[in-house]
Amino acid sequence: MFNALLTFLTALAATLILLPPIIALTKRLKVRQTVLHYVKEHKGKSGTPTMGGAAFILALPTCLIFAKGDKTLLLVALAVTVGYGIVGFLDDFIKVFYRRNEGLSAWQKIVFQLLIAVTVSLFAYFSGYVGDSVYSFFGFNEYKFGWLAIPLYVVIFLALTNSVNLTDGLDGLAGGITLVYALFFAAIMGLYIVFDGGQALEETQNLIFLCMALAGGLLGFLCFNSYPAKIFMGDTGALALGGALASLAVFSKRVLIVPLLGIAYVMTALSVIIQVLYYKKTKKRVFLMAPIHHHFQQKGVHESKIGFLYTAVTSVVGVILLIIFFAVNG
Repeated sequence: MFNALLTFLTALAATLILLPPIIALTKRLKVRQTVLHYVKEHKGKSGTPTMGGAAFILALPTCLIFAKGDKTLLLVALAVTVGYGIVGFLDDFIKVFYRRNEGLSAWQKIVFQLLIAVTVSLFAYFSGYVGDSVYSFFGFNEYKFGWLAIPLYVVIFLALTNSVNLTDGLDGLAGGITLVYALFFAAIMGLYIVFDGGQALEETQNLIFLCMALAGGLLGFLCFNSYPAKIFMGDTGALALGGALASLAVFSKRVLIVPLLGIAYVMTALSVIIQVLYYKKTKKRVFLMAPIHHHFQQKGVHESKIGFLYTAVTSVVGVILLIIFFAVNG
């Protein structure tokens, strides 16, 4: 518990130290965000420095200081996070270099994301740490998926990376949600260790340290990204966050909790899917703008309030999950 707190504080300090020079460097190099022209509320944000996600990505390896024993899953999770961060960096670089809002094409993003997702899913399936099993929602029973675990893991990676990326549309939104998500996910893994009689592998404890480093890094980032944002995380940060969350879900065998604790991501992704499908069929829109946080913004809700509500919903769901876990296993 104490080491988890130290991990959180170390990552927080590292991010706070890294961000000022990163902001200064991005301003000097004119690494600035080009905002979508049809989001009128964001006109004043055009030119804000981006790629700030590099700060909390660089802070994540601080969890290795406190990790113990076999660090295989932790190291792979960090590698996956950096891998998705590199894909996001390429996307951001193209946007900045060509001064446009679109970077990599949709198919290029999917190819890169799929390559990483398939590679890490095969590793998880054939490793002795994960295999083909997934824990039940609130207990210790395991569901065996056989070879179907591979496409399941791939879907988790693609779904989380893209839904987190879609959520990154307002100041502090993706960072705030993911901070709360990481803390509750760490708590859930911690409870599994407690109720399992402390017999869990050290790998699980190391994944908790990754959660805490992620939370600490995001808290530091939010000091500069909350409204009005001094820097954006960019796809560099958003895709890395999705990769980290997917790694945690798959490696801890707790993928079934993701749609519940990650309700904000689910809502965001579904709003885009519904909008696109309905428009193709009827040429009409369900929402004023998708993702749905832009719909609320179009309705006159301030983005700070939207961020607070999304984070609050994630927190409430997290508390409910913990209560249910205690009720089932107490």
